[in-house]
Amino acid sequence: MASQLQNIQGCVCGKQVQFFSLILFFLTTGTIIFLHSSAAEVSPGGGVPRRTNNTSNRNIEVKEKSSKFILKTKDIGCFLDEKQKALTGYSFVDNNNMTVSRCQHNCVERGYKYAGLETGNTCFCGNQVFTHNTRDTDCKIFCTGETKLCGGVNRLSVFQLILIPYERSIFKGCFRRPDNITLAFPISVVIQNMSVDKCVVVCTEKEKSLAVLAGDHCHCGFPTLLFSLQELQNEDKCLPLCPGGEFESCGNEKYFAVYRTQVEDKRCLERGFLPPQPKKLVALASFPGSGNTWARYLIELSTGFYTGSVYSDKVLYSHGFKGEREDWRNGTTVCIKTHNLKMEGIIEFESSILLIRNPYNSLMAEFNRQHGGHTGFASEDDWKGEGWTVYARNNAVSWRSFALNWLKYGKNVMVIYYEDLQKNLVPQLRKIVKFLGLKVSEDRLLCVAGQTKGDFKRSKKGKLEYNPYTPEMQAHVNEQIRRVDTALKEKQQPGVPEDYIAK
Repeated sequence: MASQLQNIQGCVCGKQVQFFSLILFFLTTGTIIFLHSSAAEVSPGGGVPRRTNNTSNRNIEVKEKSSKFILKTKDIGCFLDEKQKALTGYSFVDNNNMTVSRCQHNCVERGYKYAGLETGNTCFCGNQVFTHNTRDTDCKIFCTGETKLCGGVNRLSVFQLILIPYERSIFKGCFRRPDNITLAFPISVVIQNMSVDKCVVVCTEKEKSLAVLAGDHCHCGFPTLLFSLQELQNEDKCLPLCPGGEFESCGNEKYFAVYRTQVEDKRCLERGFLPPQPKKLVALASFPGSGNTWARYLIELSTGFYTGSVYSDKVLYSHGFKGEREDWRNGTTVCIKTHNLKMEGIIEFESSILLIRNPYNSLMAEFNRQHGGHTGFASEDDWKGEGWTVYARNNAVSWRSFALNWLKYGKNVMVIYYEDLQKNLVPQLRKIVKFLGLKVSEDRLLCVAGQTKGDFKRSKKGKLEYNPYTPEMQAHVNEQIRRVDTALKEKQQPGVPEDYIAK
């Protein structure tokens, strides 16, 4: 953003020559520099228009605030990582493509100060190193994605991350002051010459996911029932602008300006397995491309229990879906992923959540997955080839058959629409948790609402720029939608959303 570039230039006396000389100095002295700028994107439950300081007082849509930054890294050695973990923040595994820089950048994006790698394939993040260093020769395993050292067995190669400016946040909006500030926010400090950056730095260092500005007061915490972010106010109520930032509202005594830091809310990250209950198998049934993996991620965080699958996907297992290796028939997972549309597979479950997505989007999502993996995209040639036309025609029929068969043969079927999860996340998750027979934790649901993407939520940056459906294809898909709509209504269920039918 322009204001942030001006801040950086100000640090070097406001002269462009000095600014670029500083970058040249870093480059020539071997300092690792990483310039990053991420485009604005809409998150479910995301931000609202942010006020500019121009004379017309027009609002502009900015969902995500991102900044250019310089990243310097320092190798601080090899550390013990046994019973006491060296870094206790975010972590992930990649058995094929782990690199030092990938680990570092994942940690930076989440606001952490340290990154560490272990056994060549595992990345850990944290804001403090909790163990002692050991011999550098103990960290001798190469990364799975490059010929650089990535720790050892119970040994972590640790890097210090120095980020300038130390900030990246998402504007959540303007909200009314809670009744009890002390209970709502465990950390509160007074900051002179307040800016969003300063408050975000404080709350990131305190490992809190919310940075809340109220004049010269900076509050840090998590979404709770005391401050749930459910009643958005007009942003005009959060004026005046921050004295330390040109474009940013700083809130006041009655209305608070709220930003989400890159710190993960850990209240909903802990998960486990259920005791065996093979007679209570619950299906999470969906046609491929309907968001089953994303729904599993949300359900796991909402319930605290792992989901299962009839497929045992090693890639999903390596990304934290531990139920992939469980025998799905023993009932230790809260629900079980299946794309089976045959009667004999459907009747194995005692109840089922039928996840339905607009077929226009689900067909495209699955076509992307088949050609580009879980998070990639099909090529331009793929879309324009005969294969897409044949695929869409055949699978539109399969989408219809899948829904009709689950409505016909499924026991105790609850229909959930993917689009409703996007638009009304917390109410839909509350409905799912109750259907699963579990106690609803409102704080846990609010925690989920703050981190909805997950590792397999496909980015919008590679989204197709045109409609790949011809009029003939649209007529064919619309017919399948109408037949599913009729079947739902015959089961005394609401029909499909009105916008499913292409005009």
